[in-house]
Amino acid sequence: MPALTSIKSVPAARTRFAPTLPAPLWQGLSVLALAALLTACGKSDAPAAAAAPGGGMPAPEVGVVTVAPGDVGLTTELPGRLEASRVAEVRARAAGILQQRLFREGSDVKAGQALFRIDPAPYAAQLQSAQANLARSQANLTQAAALAERYAPLVKENAISQQEYASAVAAQKQAEADVAAGKAAVQSANISLGYASVNAPISGRIGRALVTEGALVGQGDATGLAVIQQINPMYVNFTQSATDVFKLRKAMDSGQFKSAGAQAAAVQVVLEDGSVYELPGRLLFSDLTVDTTTGQVMLRAEVPNPKGTLLPGLYVRVRLEQAKATNAITLPQQSVTRSAQGDTVSVVDAEGKISPRQVKVGGQQNGQWVILDGLKTGEQVMVDGFQKLQMMPPGTPVKAVPWQASGAAAAPAAAAAEPAASAPAEAPAAAPAADASK
Repeated sequence: MPALTSIKSVPAARTRFAPTLPAPLWQGLSVLALAALLTACGKSDAPAAAAAPGGGMPAPEVGVVTVAPGDVGLTTELPGRLEASRVAEVRARAAGILQQRLFREGSDVKAGQALFRIDPAPYAAQLQSAQANLARSQANLTQAAALAERYAPLVKENAISQQEYASAVAAQKQAEADVAAGKAAVQSANISLGYASVNAPISGRIGRALVTEGALVGQGDATGLAVIQQINPMYVNFTQSATDVFKLRKAMDSGQFKSAGAQAAAVQVVLEDGSVYELPGRLLFSDLTVDTTTGQVMLRAEVPNPKGTLLPGLYVRVRLEQAKATNAITLPQQSVTRSAQGDTVSVVDAEGKISPRQVKVGGQQNGQWVILDGLKTGEQVMVDGFQKLQMMPPGTPVKAVPWQASGAAAAPAAAAAEPAASAPAEAPAAAPAADASK
């Protein structure tokens, strides 16, 4: 067939596609796409993993302490003032012109140390006069004794009358009396001359001089020259309400409290800035008389002061352990709510529910309240986390965790910060190894 023979073979039409990529490049693109997909899936799953099971918020954590009763010392803090253990006013016992001051103001002096010198000339003259009178009396005694001795054998032979012999004996005794009086006058003059040198009556710290050189002192009344105070040890005088004393004795008689024993004699002094003095003192006595105007009982303690830190007249507070409470509990002060209606705490049960509980506070010790009644052994009392519960609806269960004081929690945090600070220093050391692997 001619028609069939005229048909020529036509080349197949080529399909228009983009240039074909090499196989390794396609494989790299596939890996990148899969990694991006996995990353997106991981981000979408993270919030779901952070959420609590069941879709609810986790229970807020609150710090609690577990109740453990025991014997707790009842420490009383009372106001008081410091006082020098010995005070001596240095006064002029001899009249005259003050010639010299022999000490440095504010220094420590010893007993018997010379402090002032008064003009001694008048007293030296009096001493010489007394010595002269004593010498005359001794001469008269010698003459009178010789006369009486000479008359003694004569009177036996009736060579002289009894009257003459009696007069001679009387003259001898009068001369002996004059000698004794002369000796006393000399001693008195020596004492007066010694008063011209004013010495320290006690050892201690002397203050400023109350008079200057050239002043007339001792004329009429004894003139005050200076004051010496012995400040080691120091006395601290403090008062306590008679009502508190009676309550304490009543509680001890009923068996609620017991005596503090030997520790009752130890006291601590709290300074004005709130710091506690480093050396403890001891209780000396408690007055038996109640002040009719204030209703207070006076107490006194002795405190060592070797460095002179404590000064007379300083206002302080005295901590004194007077008794021990049996089966008592100590709680941090922030865990107790004090109001006119009473003292309450928040107790957390095993299910995490919080319930208020009224307690009886008996005092404080080392910054903690002493609880006498209202709690049982093993109960958990809430200490912190109160702000978290303000954002929650009432009745929200909580998770109780052991409470730690701020000072105790700071130490673990500081220890954890040291490895974290050293971690960046180790990272650059790994970088060269990564580059070497490439």
